Amino acid sequence: MTGMGDDGAKGLLEMKQAGAKTIAQDESTCVVFGMPKEAIKVGAVDKVLPLHKIPEEVLRALSKSKINDN
Repeated sequence: MTGMGDDGAKGLLEMKQAGAKTIAQDESTCVVFGMPKEAIKVGAVDKVLPLHKIPEEVLRALSKSKINDN
């Protein structure tokens, strides 16, 4: 989500490389777009969404995960 620097982007990339699904907040809903921009730039992001859409996407991913676990 919103933030500055690239340390979070590096961590997000490590998570993606380990198999995590990743989301970045879009520029239009960020107070500061630095961190999401860096994460997108390094290829650490699966989806870029406005802030209000992120919870819905997380719930969708969790629901799919639950279905696949059964």
